Amino acid sequence: MYNWSSDIIQLKKNPEKYKIWRMVQQINYGLDGEKLDKDEVKKAWANIEEKLDPYKKRALEYLIWGKLYSLPNNLNFWNASK
Repeated sequence: MYNWSSDIIQLKKNPEKYKIWRMVQQINYGLDGEKLDKDEVKKAWANIEEKLDPYKKRALEYLIWGKLYSLPNNLNFWNASK
């Protein structure tokens, strides 16, 4: 993942902040062939929840905790693939 708008060298000086920043970037902008660890996402949820795209946040809540109310209620046949 190439990020041109952040100073990654500065972020890597604090491993915990870098880990959270990278997780948010991967969730919001794509995993680029990598996989996320479900337990790490659960541990960091309090720190990353507010920084996530709302629809991706809802999808993760459904996938991790099975919260059906988190799915958007405007899904139908025509816009489910978007």
